[in-house]
Amino acid sequence: MRAYDEIYLDDAMNNLGDMLDYAVNDCGYNGDEFFTYFIFSGVASSFEIGNPKYVAGLSGPEIASEVIYRTYRTRLSTPVSEGYDKTAEYWAGWALAYYQWHSSRRFADMRRNGLTIERMLELYPTLHEADISKFIAVADHIINTNYASGPVNLQRIRKENGLTQKALAEKSGVSLRMIQLYEQRKKEINKAQAISVSRLARALYCDIADLLE
Repeated sequence: MRAYDEIYLDDAMNNLGDMLDYAVNDCGYNGDEFFTYFIFSGVASSFEIGNPKYVAGLSGPEIASEVIYRTYRTRLSTPVSEGYDKTAEYWAGWALAYYQWHSSRRFADMRRNGLTIERMLELYPTLHEADISKFIAVADHIINTNYASGPVNLQRIRKENGLTQKALAEKSGVSLRMIQLYEQRKKEINKAQAISVSRLARALYCDIADLLE
C-alpha cells in the first residue's frame, strides 16, 4: 500500500528533483552529503508518509531550506537560478521520489543499499530518457545485490552501538539464539513477534522500522 495517492506523485517527483537541483547547483552542496541531511533531518520520513506539506505544498528550494534549517538551524538564502534545462541532479531526485513511492522503501534503506546520489548520477546518461520502468528494474537490482551481500539491519545497528550479540540479548531480553538466527537470515525479523522487535529497538535506541528488512 502506497503512502499517498498517485495524483500527488508528479508534485512529489518535481519537488524532490527541484530540491536536489537547488541544493547542489545553486547552493553548492555535495549531492550525497545533502541527501544525508535530508534523511537525518526527518524531512525524508515526512515525504515517505505522504505529508502534504512536503509532497505537494512547499517548493523544492523551500524543502531544501527546511532540511538545512533542521540540520543547522539556519535558512538557505541563495536565489534560485533561472535555468530551464533539467539537470542530472534534478533527474536523480525525480527518479528517487518515484521509486520510493512505487516500492515503499525508506530513503535511508535505498541509500544504505547502494542507491546513492553518486550512483544515480552515473545512471543518468543511460536512463534519464528511458521509461521509468527501466530505472525501477535497475534500482531493484542494485538494492537487492547490495542487500544480499551486506549485513542485516539488526547486525549493522548492533555493531554501531558497540554491542555483542550476547550483550544485546542481555539488554533486550530477546534470546541470544534468536538474535543469531535473525542476523544469519535463518529467521525473518519482519515476521518476529512485535514485542521482540520492540525490545530490540529500545535496546538499540532506534525505531522498529530501522530493524525491518
